[in-house]
Amino acid sequence: MREARAEDARTEARRLIRDLLGEERPDSGVLLREAEAALGAARVARCAELARGAPLTRRSTELAALAGLLVGTRDLGEEWWQRSRGGKLPTPDELLGTATAIEPWTDLTVLETLAVWVADDVADEVWGRPAGVADLNSWQAEDRVELPEDAAPGQRIVVSFDAGGRLDAVVIRRPDDTLGSNLDFDSLRYSRPAEAQWSWSVAAGLGPHPMEEDPDPYAQPVGAAAETLRAWALRHGASAEQAGEPWQTRGDVIAAIERVDWMWRSGEWFAWWRAAAALADGEADRLAARLEEIAAAP
Repeated sequence: MREARAEDARTEARRLIRDLLGEERPDSGVLLREAEAALGAARVARCAELARGAPLTRRSTELAALAGLLVGTRDLGEEWWQRSRGGKLPTPDELLGTATAIEPWTDLTVLETLAVWVADDVADEVWGRPAGVADLNSWQAEDRVELPEDAAPGQRIVVSFDAGGRLDAVVIRRPDDTLGSNLDFDSLRYSRPAEAQWSWSVAAGLGPHPMEEDPDPYAQPVGAAAETLRAWALRHGASAEQAGEPWQTRGDVIAAIERVDWMWRSGEWFAWWRAAAALADGEADRLAARLEEIAAAP
C-alpha cells in the first residue's frame, strides 16, 4: 500500500512536470537548457554553480527550486529578477549574486528562498495578495484570520498557508449576529512555480543528477560502510532489485536510496537514511556516528 501511494505521487508529479515543463521524466540537462532560455545564461550559470556546491543528497532539491524559478520567470517575465521587494530586502538578482541567506529564510538555501519568492509572487498575481496566513498543521476551520472592515457574508478572502499556497476563508454570520469565517479546504491551491518545484522533486527523485563536472562527484568511490548499509537494507525488507549491485560509488548509493523508498517504510529506516546520506555526501564523521546509531538499535 505504501509503495502504491509513492507511485501515485510520482505519477501525478510526472503529469504536472509534463504540463508545466513539457518533460515527463525530468533531466538536469534539459532543465538547465530550458532555464537558460527563460532566465538568461548568466543567471542559470550561477544557479548551476549553487546546485553543484550542495551536498549530493540536496542537489535534487536545488534543481527543484530552479524548476520553480523557470516556471515563475515564464509567468512573470525576466524583469521579475530586478523587481524591488521593499525595505532592506535585495532584488532576486542581488540575492542570487551574493548567495547569502537572509532573514527570515535562513533555514533555506538561496535557490529555495528565490523559489519561495517567485511562488508567492505568482500566487499574488493570480489570486491577489492574501489577507492573512493560516498554519494548516491545525485543521481548525473557524476564525483563523482577521476580517477586513468591509467584510460581508459570503465574501471569500484569500489566505496564505505555504509558499505559493492559497485557500479561501468564507465570511459567515454567526448565530449571535457577529461575522466570522470558515476556511474552505476544498479551495486549496498552489501557484504554478510551487507545483513545478514539488513535481520536479518527486518525479526526478534523489538522482543521480549529473551536471557536466570534472571530476564527477557521483563517480567518487565509497568504502566498506557501503556493504554494511546495503546488507542492512536487504535484511529489513528491501528487495535485491531495490538494493542493486554492490555499491562502488557515491552515485550507486544515491540511486539505491532513491529505489528503496525508505520514507514509506518503518521508522527504523530513518536511521538508515541518515547513514546512507552521510555516505553519499562523503561526510565521514557523520557516517561514523550514524553507523553507531544503527548498530545500537535493537
